[in-house]
Amino acid sequence: MTKKQVEESLQYLKKRGFESPEIGIVLGTGLGQLVEEIENPIEAHYNHIPYFPLATVEFHSGKLIYGTIEGKKVVVMQGRFHLYEGYDFLDITYPIRVMHGLGIQKLFVSNAAGAINLDFKKGDIMLIEDHINLQGGSPLAFKNVVEFGDRFVDMSEPYDPNMRKKIEDIAERENISLQKGVYVSVVGPQLETKAEYRMLKILGADAVGMSTVPEVIVANHLRLPIVAVSVLTDECDPDNLQPINIQEIIEIAGKTEPKMIQLFKELIKEI
Repeated sequence: MTKKQVEESLQYLKKRGFESPEIGIVLGTGLGQLVEEIENPIEAHYNHIPYFPLATVEFHSGKLIYGTIEGKKVVVMQGRFHLYEGYDFLDITYPIRVMHGLGIQKLFVSNAAGAINLDFKKGDIMLIEDHINLQGGSPLAFKNVVEFGDRFVDMSEPYDPNMRKKIEDIAERENISLQKGVYVSVVGPQLETKAEYRMLKILGADAVGMSTVPEVIVANHLRLPIVAVSVLTDECDPDNLQPINIQEIIEIAGKTEPKMIQLFKELIKEI
């Protein structure tokens, strides 16, 4: 990755009308309804943006969408890239660098995750307070990283406390049940064994997924304040583990998503 590549991506998007967005939003698996809230949308398919990772079959609909939500200019990633699809950390996080180059001041991230904390139930929303990286690498571990920022990045508070507090206040005001906890990111795409769920619980994780952490590391590298939420789509109880039902997971994500959209829209209004 070079600065020149990022610049070419930015030139393409600016020519299409992507001008000075304030907020970037990354939508997780099964969480695409927010795009219906965007006014005057301009779309750019990933396959058309110079140096963007080439979309896999699953990502033929993957696109960046620019427009307005609650009077603020936003750029939304509909579909993200994952390690389990064969992308590397630079691919996965390239869109974050591009959105930052366009001018975003804040980043919102969502994902679908499994509940390891058995006090949490499927259909809950969890505000991510901290994370554990079990993906076996870093999006900052490349030779010319110093062209883009400091090599060593502080991660003592990776999720912005001010936006977290606002989300908590909004949830209370709007009567949305909100859990808080630690998200652990694994490679996937296979789900965990009973023994692995037990291990993740011992490590201190409340929810598990296969995304988000690389984007958060790069956002911190860019000094970009970030807030992230998980929609909990299944319960990972090793003593009562049921075979995974992907269709049910997508269904629960869809049912819970309106609450997440409400949280994000109210937060957009307030910042």
